Amino acid sequence: MSMNEYSVKTMEPVPSTGNLTNLVSDRARFEPTRTMLSRPLGEGWQKVSASEFDEEVRATAKGLIAAGIQIGDRVAIMARTRYEWTILDFAIWYAGAVVVPVYETSSTEQIDWILTDSSAVAIIVETPTHKEAVESVSKPTLKNIWTMTDNVLAQLAKLGEKVADAEIDARRNALTPETLATLIYTSGTTGKPKGVQLTHGNFISECGNVVAGASDLFLKPGGSTLLFLPVAHVFGRMVEIGAIRAGLHLAHCSDPVGKLIPDLNSFKPTFVLAVPRIFEKVYNGAEAKAEAGGKGEIFRKAAAVAIAFSEGLDSGKISVALRIKHALFDKLVYSKIRATLGGRVEAAISGGAPLGARLGHFYRGAGIRVLEGYGLTETTAGATLNLTSAYRIGSVGKPVPGTTIKIDDDGEVLIKGAIVMKGYWQNDAANKESFTDDGFYRSGDLGKLDNDGFLSIVGRKKELIVTSGGKNVAPAVLEDRLRAHPLVSQCMVVGDNQPYIAALVTIDQDALKAWLAANKKTGASFAELTKDPDLNAVVQTAVDEANKAVSRAESIRKFTILPIDFTLAAGHLTAKLSLKRHVVAQEFAKEINELFA
Repeated sequence: MSMNEYSVKTMEPVPSTGNLTNLVSDRARFEPTRTMLSRPLGEGWQKVSASEFDEEVRATAKGLIAAGIQIGDRVAIMARTRYEWTILDFAIWYAGAVVVPVYETSSTEQIDWILTDSSAVAIIVETPTHKEAVESVSKPTLKNIWTMTDNVLAQLAKLGEKVADAEIDARRNALTPETLATLIYTSGTTGKPKGVQLTHGNFISECGNVVAGASDLFLKPGGSTLLFLPVAHVFGRMVEIGAIRAGLHLAHCSDPVGKLIPDLNSFKPTFVLAVPRIFEKVYNGAEAKAEAGGKGEIFRKAAAVAIAFSEGLDSGKISVALRIKHALFDKLVYSKIRATLGGRVEAAISGGAPLGARLGHFYRGAGIRVLEGYGLTETTAGATLNLTSAYRIGSVGKPVPGTTIKIDDDGEVLIKGAIVMKGYWQNDAANKESFTDDGFYRSGDLGKLDNDGFLSIVGRKKELIVTSGGKNVAPAVLEDRLRAHPLVSQCMVVGDNQPYIAALVTIDQDALKAWLAANKKTGASFAELTKDPDLNAVVQTAVDEANKAVSRAESIRKFTILPIDFTLAAGHLTAKLSLKRHVVAQEFAKEINELFA
């Protein structure tokens, strides 16, 4: 049984006054000594109190005002996730302006489009290399470029020494919940990126309701979080603002590839927010390490026990034998997984892409609840979220308080509530297309609601593959299952207008090293390996496993292993690491054609 509409009552009334700057100034007034942030200092961390945070934001805002930034001006930030991002984000709001995030991985074409379309008057970049990229594009309205690595906060503070506090307060108080807070450019499947207009009210509703709904995580005494998602992405931004709204001690990690594990170990957060790829990598890394130490079999048994234990929590049936095994593996295996995340993480939120039930059960069985949520840039990040109190693995949770989810006749997920954007910037055509007549936002995702109001996402409306036999296939279902195999890094299911479904598969380099050593194949080149019968046989088992999730007509009949991995740098992936299908399809057209030859 399923239903087609479900609402959750709001916990944070829709604001009629106020704005995001109050989150910082009120905290400084009422709890001046509370630790709000930590900034990196040498190998460790330096604590920043609420009053220091407010002072630094004010001083930075004064510099922006001295440089000529007016109320309503668009100011861009192009950088990795770091302490300065958060200070500048709030400083731009203190100055009454609008923040335009630019990914530091953006191409010059994207930078050009964003700066031109938003009419940005200034940009703060992270490095001199970013500055060169910005200087190489046409930017008709840009007057200032600042660089973070040139000590931008001190520069701006110096510049603004003569600006009065009264000027800051006048600007702050001019902002209402309806005021535009940020323009986030989101790449659709086609055409130029669209500027999503999110207001102060959108963020106040989103962060207030998520914090209230997940209060046991966000409002935990002594709670902390390490932010390593890009703040240029709406999910990272919601974490930043949500942590400040909740008074959660926040630190930033700018290099999730190289520094995430050391930063988790030194900062020891109680709670993290990540994309599924991070949880896959921690799992695959632990398995590869066990394999290399001759303990692969033990690890796999431990994983099976964790999954069975978590499934038992749902069914209410856990045997004495399972409890004993679980306790044993907790000491041998699960405690090490928890230690990888810093040792204090009890829960995590996963979003941006589907996590898959297997990993959800594994982590819960290992003592870390990974709460999956779902949302879009257009819904200020999370529109649904699993909570400790209302939790269903394999689903993306119930609507966040104040939000209604409806399933359209064709299966599309429709969303309404105070978290839905004000519309796209200067783009009436896209706005007409994106909203129903009764004001619901069309997500472009296909989903279903169960009887209790839990949403499951079954695929993308636009990404549906229609085989020549007329079968509609949502690739996500197969891809999630296929990526669950430790040797598989990325995959893309193909078969539009073809007689059957096939897949491109890439291999996880870390897992491959251990596999090569175990199978005594260390000399082979990667190109040779793609044709290696043993490696293909292993991938075939992953394909067989994935095919169990679908009907025969939807199953993967053939696959090919590619000699490279899909990367952000090569343009195969978006900033939140989802596949750019059209790019991959173009680049590997020959391989795709061969699958159907």
